Amino acid sequence: MSQIRASRRRTVLLAAGVAAGALLLSACGDEQTGSSSGDTKFVQGTGEITEVPKSRRSSVPDLSGPSVDGKELKLSDFEGKVVVLNVWGSWCSPCRAEAPNLAKVARDTEDQGVQFVGINTRDLDKANAKAFERNYDIDYPSFYDPSGKLILKFPKNTLSPQAIPSTLILDKDGKVAVRALKELSEKELRSALDPLIDAK
Repeated sequence: MSQIRASRRRTVLLAAGVAAGALLLSACGDEQTGSSSGDTKFVQGTGEITEVPKSRRSSVPDLSGPSVDGKELKLSDFEGKVVVLNVWGSWCSPCRAEAPNLAKVARDTEDQGVQFVGINTRDLDKANAKAFERNYDIDYPSFYDPSGKLILKFPKNTLSPQAIPSTLILDKDGKVAVRALKELSEKELRSALDPLIDAK
């Protein structure tokens, strides 16, 4: 009898472990929550990269607030530059996958008038965000936005607080030229940036 109970207990523990693993793997997926996200539901990115014609581009709010490293950060300080605005969380697997691509392209394009800026979201412990930046050699600044309030300032259909990671690329006039609701490869990022770098 005790062997049957032990076998049932092992089965229950195994099922619980599998369920926990599945939840962790889908932290940024459809209708699941990130590990630091409280009860906020996230939906998976659409996998789309949308380019916006110059005549239809909209401005973004002038964000300001503390950065992950505790300094004051203001988006308007980068006026006249092409700005890559990336929303990320240390708990998000696709964010970890794209981080080396962002870090590399940020370094390669710094002398070409491109500024990368992050918006760290749902990391309730700033130490996790700092560790992420160290681990992936992120040199550019990120707003620390654990509650997601900065994301909510964006006009409808520009930046979705439900798709993490997501990226906006702003032209030199500070208007949205590209939106990506997906993890970006190095090639995709460079392809989106090149025309904006060359634009007069």
